[in-house]
Amino acid sequence: MQSNSLAGRAARLLGLGAGIALLASAALAEPLKVGFVYVGPVGDHGWTYQHDQGRLALEAALGDQVETTYVESVPEGADADRVIRQLAASGHELIFTTSFGYMNPTVRVARSFPNVRFEHATGYQRAPNVSTYAARFYEGRYVVGLVAGRMTKSNVIGYIGSHPIPEVIRGINSFTLALRSVNPEAEVRVVWVNSWYDPGREADAAKALIDQGADIILQHTDSPAPVQAAQERGVWAVGQASDMARFGPDAHLTAIVDIWDAYYIDHTKAAIDGSWTSQDTWGGLADDMLRLSDWNAAIPADVVAEAEAAKAAIMSGELHPFRGPVRNQAGEVVVPAGDIVPDGDLLSMDWYVEGVQGSVPK
Repeated sequence: MQSNSLAGRAARLLGLGAGIALLASAALAEPLKVGFVYVGPVGDHGWTYQHDQGRLALEAALGDQVETTYVESVPEGADADRVIRQLAASGHELIFTTSFGYMNPTVRVARSFPNVRFEHATGYQRAPNVSTYAARFYEGRYVVGLVAGRMTKSNVIGYIGSHPIPEVIRGINSFTLALRSVNPEAEVRVVWVNSWYDPGREADAAKALIDQGADIILQHTDSPAPVQAAQERGVWAVGQASDMARFGPDAHLTAIVDIWDAYYIDHTKAAIDGSWTSQDTWGGLADDMLRLSDWNAAIPADVVAEAEAAKAAIMSGELHPFRGPVRNQAGEVVVPAGDIVPDGDLLSMDWYVEGVQGSVPK
């Protein structure tokens, strides 16, 4: 009897152990909940569209290891705080907040959820559970500046800015430095729309710049409206964040395309396997965090070759868009010949280079 009793207890223990193992296995198989917060609609065909393409690539790559959620058109400010907090409170273990103005809300919510990992795009504040990431968009803008310098006939370039933050100012300056390196007579006129995504205001800004003589339109805004306006008015344009050629096939010189797929996949894998750490990532052309879309067939072959050579030189490290001499708007040398503007100064840039008209809004 004792032997049977012991055997029975052993069997029950084995059964209990098997049950615990099954529960543990099921727990381990639970997908990682990953949240995304977007400043614009996923159909903006620009910044938010490309981030959502990265989210879709993440789902395709990791399958049932992840469960993703996104909230679109979230204003920067109190609404962002509320949305980020709701995602963290509802079991999301990794949250990507994809606009500069989400920085303070992200860091604030992260303090309340120390076990949730946060990733903030284009910001600079980090914490043990907050990483930052961005692309060196200014590298692509430098290459485009060379093309614009060769293609303009009026020597007036229109540039539609969203918000006067260092990221946008840096892009204006990088473009202008390249533009004037091949065409010292060219100038850049900037119109600020104070919005990341507002097709009506973006279109109006493009038309106003064209009326001022601009024959090439650039943008650091998220809708294809400026490209469409350029197509209607018969001038050139450069797309932003994604390939916008379909919105202005004749006008579209190229686009600076943001690539987030690999970043989202790699950092989510790290969150799953436990290797995720807080860090800063600032990748460029060489890291495939941005690309240039196909060149317009109307661009002369020698201009394309010059642009491609510059792109290759940036990727190899031979060329840096902010290597001196760099002059400010007054024509004063602020970066001596051969010196390179340090990353810290690029990240806080609040002044224009020579060739940009107007002043930086305060």
